[in-house]
Amino acid sequence: MHTRATDLVGIDLPIFAFSHCRDVVAAVTNAGGCGVLGAVAHSPEQLNIDLAWIEAETDGKPYGVDLLVPQKFVGSDEGGIDREALNQLLPEEHQTFLDELLDRFDVPPMPAELRVPRGMGGMRVDPKSMAPLLDVLFEHSPSLVASALGPPPQHFLDRAHAQNIPVAALAGTVEHAVKHAEAGADLVVAQGGEAGGHTGEVSTMVLVPDVVDAVGATVPVLAAGGIGTGRQIAAGMALGADGVWCGSVWLTTEESEVPPFIRDKFVKASSRDTVRSRSLTGKPARMLKTPWTEAWASQDGPGALPMPLQPMLVGPALARIGRVAGQEGTGANDLVTYFVGQVVGAMNQVTPTRRVVLEMMEEFIDAVDRLTLSGES
Repeated sequence: MHTRATDLVGIDLPIFAFSHCRDVVAAVTNAGGCGVLGAVAHSPEQLNIDLAWIEAETDGKPYGVDLLVPQKFVGSDEGGIDREALNQLLPEEHQTFLDELLDRFDVPPMPAELRVPRGMGGMRVDPKSMAPLLDVLFEHSPSLVASALGPPPQHFLDRAHAQNIPVAALAGTVEHAVKHAEAGADLVVAQGGEAGGHTGEVSTMVLVPDVVDAVGATVPVLAAGGIGTGRQIAAGMALGADGVWCGSVWLTTEESEVPPFIRDKFVKASSRDTVRSRSLTGKPARMLKTPWTEAWASQDGPGALPMPLQPMLVGPALARIGRVAGQEGTGANDLVTYFVGQVVGAMNQVTPTRRVVLEMMEEFIDAVDRLTLSGES
């Protein structure tokens, strides 16, 4: 089918699939959608490997890359400050709180030979560490690049547009959507608060039509947040969107990057088992509700630090938790969390990515047919 969004990147299906897993990205692209690789935690070397692999697997079909390119963060006024200087900004009380939390849940120390540097999964959010990733990105041939936090910076837009690559930007409010469009974004993703990862508070049902009314005349809009079925795709497009942006639904696919103990939690979770928390990145992000998120939300806690200090603080602790979290019934297994949206309540089985895409489109067609027949009666 043709919409402004599908025509913008040259795809057949109005599905843009965000995933940290290159296998999911390639599978969705090969099924007719646009897989989008979340690459904020990649090293430049790994990003080069993964993009080359995706391009080989998809034989020139369209794919995208998503990076966190925020304009505001600790040190942004100085153009970014080095890691050692950032380490000096980590308050002792926060480290003490974290140490006591891990001790309370009997999470063993990391063996000396496995100690990891500060940072959460290699997350890069400042210009100094982001620049090498951008260099690698623009050496390849994505059909879309996305800026997931705030309006895309001018340097990002300039480099993408110089290579005729459209730029998407995620918005959690109408005001954000307008800023993105005015900055020069080619595609706006209206992401409701149901979504996993960094997200706002306004629901998808309310946000999407408001964003369409505000910027839809000039740029295509994708609906995001709580979308994992064909009926939800139809609903998003009925609200005026030109397609959908999905992330959580791919986390229980066979190709997903998450370890089995996380996937098991997803399969068992209900839509009420998620929460918006600053505990991983310093910015509000929806994830599984666990004793980890509850501890950070407690009045006895010190409160999350701003990005990028929070991921630097919690990175080593998360590595300790992740190393033994596969042991069900342990404190580490209780604490471990992962970004996911409220649609997790419908993610009840492990399925190949391609089948998920096909089932979504079959249900979408059925939903549209049902509405068409209802209108004729």
